[in-house]
Amino acid sequence: MSKPILTVTDVIIEYPRAGKPPFRAVKGVSFDVAENEFFGIVGESGCGKSTIAKALCGLLPITSGSATFHGVPAHAVQMVFQDAVGSLNPRMTIGQTLTEVLSVYDLCPREERATHVTNLLEEVGLPAEVALAYPRELSGGQCQRISIARALAMNPRVIIADEPVSALDVSVQARVLNLLADLRVRRNLTLLLISHDLAVVRTVCNRLIVMNAGEIVERGDAKTVFANPQHPYTQNLLAAVPDIAEAY
Repeated sequence: MSKPILTVTDVIIEYPRAGKPPFRAVKGVSFDVAENEFFGIVGESGCGKSTIAKALCGLLPITSGSATFHGVPAHAVQMVFQDAVGSLNPRMTIGQTLTEVLSVYDLCPREERATHVTNLLEEVGLPAEVALAYPRELSGGQCQRISIARALAMNPRVIIADEPVSALDVSVQARVLNLLADLRVRRNLTLLLISHDLAVVRTVCNRLIVMNAGEIVERGDAKTVFANPQHPYTQNLLAAVPDIAEAY
């Protein structure tokens, strides 16, 4: 395995509660992610996986422990959210949304921004005319591609995708996952996929951790974990998904 681009060490994340002790959502989690890896964090709702994703992006504070991106500046870690439509400004066209990123962060000269927007759209499989559309005029799958394009505009080295396909139809899910897998190779990206869907994770991830109640209960190579899960929780997750091998 190549050198780690991310190291998470003994991370604890707590949510304050009025008049009560804080709720510990993540309980001493440690893992590392290799450069150019497609890494999965799996578990049911409430297991702490999305809390970790938000903390890695700086959206939540880490109570104790550390998360270190080795040599990766903050702007080079980008997030793709589950609610693609809700993450886009409804009052801005797609072109305006992407241009705003290029402008605010001064990523290219003003005269090159329109061309850059077109190139970003093409990179995620959308025609140039989508730049004139508003989010409400697009499908969920198209909006998720726009979210990915917005992340790519920052020239990231790491993309954290939190349930990026759970709101999409299965056929659309497969196309978006294939896009992410292709971008990983073409852009030499590291991808962290957060998902409750075992079929989704099995399709694309190299390694994974399985979380339950804020703790890691299993970890390893994805093929090995799916073929021979060791922890009863992982075994139950797999048993609850019929015909997982044929799901994608």
